Amino acid sequence: MPGPAIPFDNTYARDLAGFYEPCQPATVPAPDLLFFNRGLAEELRLGLGACDADALAAMFSGNALPEGAQPIAQAYAGHQFGQFNPQLGDGRALLIGEVVDGQGRRRDIALKGSGRTPFSRRGDGKAAVGPMLREVLIGEAMHALGIPTTRALAVVATGEPVRRERSLPGAVLTRIAASHLRVGTFQFFMAHGTPAMVRQLADYAIARHYPELAAGEGRYLGFLRAVAERQAALIAQWMHVGFIHGVMNTDNMGIPGETIDYGPCAFMEAYDPQAVFSSIDEWGRYAYEAQPSIARWNLARLAEALLPLIAANEGAAVEQATEVLDGFPARYHAHWLAGLRAKLGLAGQVADGDDLDTALGESWLDLLHAQQVDFTLGWRRLADAAAGDEAPLRALFAGQPGLERWLERWRARCAAEDAGAAAPAGRAGRMRRVNPWLIPRNHRVEEALASASDDGDLGPFERLLKALQRPYDEDPAQAAYAEPAPREFMSEFRTFCGT
Repeated sequence: MPGPAIPFDNTYARDLAGFYEPCQPATVPAPDLLFFNRGLAEELRLGLGACDADALAAMFSGNALPEGAQPIAQAYAGHQFGQFNPQLGDGRALLIGEVVDGQGRRRDIALKGSGRTPFSRRGDGKAAVGPMLREVLIGEAMHALGIPTTRALAVVATGEPVRRERSLPGAVLTRIAASHLRVGTFQFFMAHGTPAMVRQLADYAIARHYPELAAGEGRYLGFLRAVAERQAALIAQWMHVGFIHGVMNTDNMGIPGETIDYGPCAFMEAYDPQAVFSSIDEWGRYAYEAQPSIARWNLARLAEALLPLIAANEGAAVEQATEVLDGFPARYHAHWLAGLRAKLGLAGQVADGDDLDTALGESWLDLLHAQQVDFTLGWRRLADAAAGDEAPLRALFAGQPGLERWLERWRARCAAEDAGAAAPAGRAGRMRRVNPWLIPRNHRVEEALASASDDGDLGPFERLLKALQRPYDEDPAQAAYAEPAPREFMSEFRTFCGT
């Protein structure tokens, strides 16, 4: 029996026949609603206010899909740790439909962990409670930090175990995304489809995400440039909060420019440019400092799929696409530098200031690295110094003489910006609005997930989720969540895909 009607308008299913496989979610024995994001449901105009927990659990487990749903498994390929897999696809996920939210934005509603699909290969298509609740915590934290991201609408326990290294309680996540179009989607149809299908996919992506390009000449080159620009901005935001995605395969780079797939991700604590936490990233391919270059590498794979559309002459197409790719580092740096200035409390530029400000920021990061200072607290305590209280910052550096020399440079840079005018009021306040006090500390995340998965206790998860909603507000009641993990915890901490 179908659940309540949702105002779906399913363009992917309607306009892209042959780009997916219809598929129904598996029935689960005992659906139990663990999490429901009512605020997001209202933003999406789903009309579910009258549904009780049992009805929501039935709907978002897949047992009673809402009226108008058209569940499909999307096809895509991908480079995984540099190796091309020509057929991946939604092996444990289903796009059930699209809605237009209150701001006129089209959004996907998809289930994750909903059972086997034609793309499952040897997998069971299921998911466990812990990894699905991780998607809630990290996705909502990223949203609160102002970083483009997919979001979790619901998590439902299934009442059946999934077999991994050990038996774990199963769950289904409902994920909301601007779309689930990926670089790997284009790679799949480059490898298996026809040039006409790649063109059809590109036209769909342009109409949905970059409509300003739809009528223009050179729209496919413009599409590549626009996707690159969004990725440059996104990765710069990751870097400024110490986020490490952990599995930047091409099937995990979204065309809309949102962060997607919170598998072996983590937030860095003590600053280390080479930080890696993913248990499967043995060679550091997706280390913190590598993320901008990997984004460019992934974009080159998108460019390969688009070459026949960019120009009829292959040489000309390669030249034009290469120009976009070669421009990516500068575009990334521009976004990174703008974010850096905000974090340093600089409201503008001074003459010939780009190189000076880059050097000032890099020297600060070198100091953090040399002293193994916590990345988040280092920036936050610099805001205290801007307010005139340098003691908390000095405590992090344990008397390191390099700090004083750097502070002299920083003060001089602030003074140069302020020269000739009244000093900008509220520098510390501006810094506190971009330098978070609270991030999803890895030990707190693990505690919350273990409690929910092993003990059935959602209390730690709910309290942590509440704290993460206001990452820039220094609230003494949430002080425990701002404390770094013990050094011994971080020295052995590893993340896992959750598949």
